[in-house]
Amino acid sequence: MRKSVETAEPFSSEPVLIGDSPASQLLRSTIAQVAGGDAKILITGESGVGKDVAARCLHARSARRQRPYVAVNCAAITDGLLESELFGHVRGSFTGAYRDKIGKLQMAHTGTIFLDEVGEMTLRMQALLLRFMENGEIQPVGSDHASRHVEVRVIAATNRDLTDLIAAGQFREDLLYRLKVVHLHIPPLRERREDIRPLLQHTIQRIRRPIVFSEAALQALEAYAWPGNVRELQNVVEQMASMSTGTLIDLEHLPATIRRSKSVAAPSRERRRQIADELYDGLLSGRYSFWNHIHPLFLNRDITRHDLRQLVGRGLTSTSGNYRAVLKLFGMDNGSYKRFMNFLGAHDCAVDFRPFRSGQPVQPEIQLKSVLHRVETFSARRA
Repeated sequence: MRKSVETAEPFSSEPVLIGDSPASQLLRSTIAQVAGGDAKILITGESGVGKDVAARCLHARSARRQRPYVAVNCAAITDGLLESELFGHVRGSFTGAYRDKIGKLQMAHTGTIFLDEVGEMTLRMQALLLRFMENGEIQPVGSDHASRHVEVRVIAATNRDLTDLIAAGQFREDLLYRLKVVHLHIPPLRERREDIRPLLQHTIQRIRRPIVFSEAALQALEAYAWPGNVRELQNVVEQMASMSTGTLIDLEHLPATIRRSKSVAAPSRERRRQIADELYDGLLSGRYSFWNHIHPLFLNRDITRHDLRQLVGRGLTSTSGNYRAVLKLFGMDNGSYKRFMNFLGAHDCAVDFRPFRSGQPVQPEIQLKSVLHRVETFSARRA
C-alpha cells in the first residue's frame, strides 16, 4: 500500500475541490462552515472520490493551517505496526526497534491528523484510538514513562459502512460516536456527472498536455459509471495523454470499457462484490494478471483490503480451500506461492481456508491464528 503521507509544513497552496454539481457545491459550503472549529470529522464515500482532498481542504481553511498536517493510511499498515506508527515506540520494544521513534499523533501536535481508511482498523487498534480520543494521552510502545498529552484535531475517512461493521461486531459503536461529530459524505462520481467535464479540464491542466476531447468522447465519459471515481478519471486522462499521437481525443481513442459503457448506476452496497467479481473474471479470462494488475491496484489504494479478501475468497471457493490451486487459478506459477502468501499476510488479507474445505458458512474476513502470527513476525522484521 501507499506509504503514509506526512506534511510538517503549511500547504503552499490550498487544495481545491473541483466540480459544479449541487453535491460539490454543498460539500464546499459545509467545509467552509466547519473548518474553523475543532470538531472531529468523519468523511465517507467510495474509494477515489476525493476524501483526502476534502481533509486537506479542512486543514487549509482552519486556524491550524500553519501547523502540521499528518496523514496515515490505516489500511496500509498491519495492526502490529499501526500502534507504533500512531503512538511511537522506544528502542528495544520489539525486534527491529533499534531506535526511539516519534508517533504520528505526536508529530501532529497542535495540528491535524487524517486517519484514512479507519474502517480497516482492528478492534484492538480501535480501543487504543478511542482511549486517545477520550484523554489525548499517548504512550509509545514499550515505554515505562508517564503518558504524554497531545492536542490534535482528528479527521477520519472510510469507504466502509461503519453501521454495518458495528452490526457485524467489527467496529466499536462508541468510537463511531467519537469520530462522527461532523459527517461529510462525498457522493460517487456517477451521481454527480456535472463534475466530469470540470475534472477533465483540471486534470489536463495539471499534466500540462495539450489534449482536447471531442464531444462524442465527452458524452461517453459522462455516460460511464466510473467505479474508481475521480482517481480512475485522472488515470484515464493521463493514459490518453501518454498514448495519443495528436491533440484530439475522439471516441475511438477511449478505453473499450468506456466505449461500451451504459449509464447504469449500480447500488453502492453491491459495489464491493462487483469489484471482486470483475477482478476474478478478469484473472480467469487472462485479461488481468495478479502481479501486473491486482497488485498495483491494491498498492495504489484503488481496491481495498476488503476487496482483496473477497477476491481471495472467490478463489478459495473454486479450489475448495486450496491456496496452491488458487495460484494456478489466478494465472501464477508455483514459484509465486511464498511471495503470494507473504503479500497477503503482510497486508492482513489472508483468508481462512478451513471453512471452504469443511462446507461451513464462508466468512472471507476471518484470519487464521497461524497467519496472524506470521504477519506479526513479518512486520517485526520490517520495523
